[in-house]
Amino acid sequence: MSTLNKIPTANQVKRLPKALLHDHLDGGLRPQTIIDIAKEIGHELPSYDATELAEWFRVSCDSGSLVRYLETFAHTVAVMQRTEDIIRVARECAVDLAQDGVVYAEVRMAPELLTEKGLTLPAAIEAILEGFRAGEKDAKAEGNIIRTTLLLCGMRQNDRSQEVAELAVKYRERGVVGFDIAGPEDGFPPSDQLDTFEYLRRENAHFTIHAGEAYGLPSIWEAIQLCGAERLGHGVRIIDDIDLNHTPPRLGRLAAYVRDRRIPLEMCPSSNIQTGAAVNFADHPIGDLAKLRFRITVNTDNRLMSATSMSREMNELVSAFNWNFLDLQRVTINALKSAFIPFEERLAIIETVVKPRFLTISGE
Repeated sequence: MSTLNKIPTANQVKRLPKALLHDHLDGGLRPQTIIDIAKEIGHELPSYDATELAEWFRVSCDSGSLVRYLETFAHTVAVMQRTEDIIRVARECAVDLAQDGVVYAEVRMAPELLTEKGLTLPAAIEAILEGFRAGEKDAKAEGNIIRTTLLLCGMRQNDRSQEVAELAVKYRERGVVGFDIAGPEDGFPPSDQLDTFEYLRRENAHFTIHAGEAYGLPSIWEAIQLCGAERLGHGVRIIDDIDLNHTPPRLGRLAAYVRDRRIPLEMCPSSNIQTGAAVNFADHPIGDLAKLRFRITVNTDNRLMSATSMSREMNELVSAFNWNFLDLQRVTINALKSAFIPFEERLAIIETVVKPRFLTISGE
């Protein structure tokens, strides 16, 4: 039997190489960093104890409401308004991900949220990229190798998406690999930003779209068929187009299209449970979607709000669905195949990092 068919231990999962496509910079701050900066700038927090503050974020986000979940970002965004603070947050993000075994990450941020105290959009973007480069160096000094790239988000309820998209194109040779729209789905369909997505396609630029998280199949359909999304941020509600009561399960036309076209699903189980898209891990659609061979990827979404990491997400999936090394390798390779970096760079990470380390760790 191949060693990849074994069930990994939690320690082994921690050491596996991981690829992350859906992680929000403003959702992954260290609690102590929030406290340090808040004290400097005079921002009031629910607690000034790091453990208590971390628990406040988690509990506040366990409401089952995406709207309530998004409200917690007022505190993290408040401490990301100065250049030095943005650099610190981005640097720590890269270090923290690398310590968890992440070797490739696409971290997303809406730069317009970082301009409340006068920073320009380009200045905010450059601060993030500077922080990532510093974090990569710090990680390397600790013995961890990570490549951290940036996705720029436009906020779907605002009117700056075109401006941000143009900056995504401008900075694509400097560490920005794509574009996304974030914010509340319901009431703000992706087709509202259609001109922006058409611009990105003309520029041969990559983009993903948050869809099928809090809102259902129409959101997914619009993201793919009207806007041309290469990937779906979450996409968990595609399960609504699958009849699981039939053997074998029957896929509706949209679900079949997503699967057959190999459209990647950026799935974030812990976050989906918090916002009410699933009751628990065992109930999460990722198990059925994996069996049906959708191109699923595993992600963190907001590590602070969900008190999570890539290792935790993977360990929960091992526990809920009895996933083995091969299952975890498949979602890791899925993520790299779906990354917004050039093909040869994706292939190099798969062949020189992922496959060899999975074989080594599973063979222990």
